[in-house]
Amino acid sequence: MGVIVAVDGPAGSGKSSVSRAAASALGFAFLDTGAAYRALAWSVLEQGADPEDPKAVERALAGFAVEIADDPDERWVRVAGTDVTDAIRTPGVTAAVSGVARVPAVRLRLNDGFRARLAAADPGVVAEGRDITTVVAPDADVRVLLTASPEVRAARRAKELPAEDRHDVARSIAERDARDSRVVDFLEAADGVTTLDSTDLDFDGTVAALVALVREAAGLEPVS
Repeated sequence: MGVIVAVDGPAGSGKSSVSRAAASALGFAFLDTGAAYRALAWSVLEQGADPEDPKAVERALAGFAVEIADDPDERWVRVAGTDVTDAIRTPGVTAAVSGVARVPAVRLRLNDGFRARLAAADPGVVAEGRDITTVVAPDADVRVLLTASPEVRAARRAKELPAEDRHDVARSIAERDARDSRVVDFLEAADGVTTLDSTDLDFDGTVAALVALVREAAGLEPVS
């Protein structure tokens, strides 16, 4: 088993993009756990089912098969062979994810799959999500809570969604955090988890800080 790096964080914290870039810099694999939940939410909607109906979600889960690129320099997600890379990032899917993720059977099944991928990664893997440091990989070599102030998180997400009103984006982030925090606490660092606050850092600075933290914590040689 290689070095396992677990990164949690609230919506808009940059955990996906920062974790991906850090994995590339470290020469590690990348595990985007959120993509799996999004892919399942897409499947539920594609079947015309209600993502707030646990029974409907469980029916979709029964035949669910997802593939996600583990190379940080590649970006693709497939459900039963169908490319859903762009489809899972639509507002409709984003709104459906929380309902899907609240179903216990979903978390059990997906978490088992995540753990299998973590165990197979060599020389290492950076995994990001909402409960990676506490539930999926509490024994990870490096555990990090990546966060930023609500205002900064909203501003960053608004840049990614230029067609949407900034205030609507901020409200959406706050609502999603509130919904998801009922399932798992990702707003406060658990014991043994290092907080990396990127409020005053730009993207490159945040990536550099995460890479340095990983190298130090995992005993890797620093970059010369």
